[in-house]
Amino acid sequence: MIRFSDKEIDKLIKEPKVLPVNFQEILRLRSKRGHSERDIDIKGDDGSDFRLILRQNKINPLDFSVILAYSPQETTQEFRLCRYNGKSHQHTNSIENVSFYDFHIHKATERYQDIGSNEESYAEPTSRFTDLNSALHCLLADCNIQAQKQNHPTLFDEL
Repeated sequence: MIRFSDKEIDKLIKEPKVLPVNFQEILRLRSKRGHSERDIDIKGDDGSDFRLILRQNKINPLDFSVILAYSPQETTQEFRLCRYNGKSHQHTNSIENVSFYDFHIHKATERYQDIGSNEESYAEPTSRFTDLNSALHCLLADCNIQAQKQNHPTLFDEL
């Protein structure tokens, strides 16, 4: 089992990451049983390996997830740093004994790992997104992920 401290989790989230030039094409969802899904591998500036995962329920547009996972080189397991979920189910934070039914952001925490829960069991409600696309934009901003700049020459560069 992979474990990380809150300090290590924060460092991984803040590490600059760059999406490939054609990331929009790569992230076009593909149909699976009951949902559509797609993922893309991302390299961090410090050499860390990450995976961005998108899932969308085919029936309920409010049932979606955008996930950033860290892939340590010493194992095949992934550590979910954060997960941006739609408003499709009630969530309960077991340590705080607080429940809510809303759009929410799961965050990996040391304290939830300490009690044997999934690393990203803790979540906070949010009004920052309302669909898969806006959740993706929030995660990209929150996790220091940038789109790679395209090097297309302009008319003036060619002269």
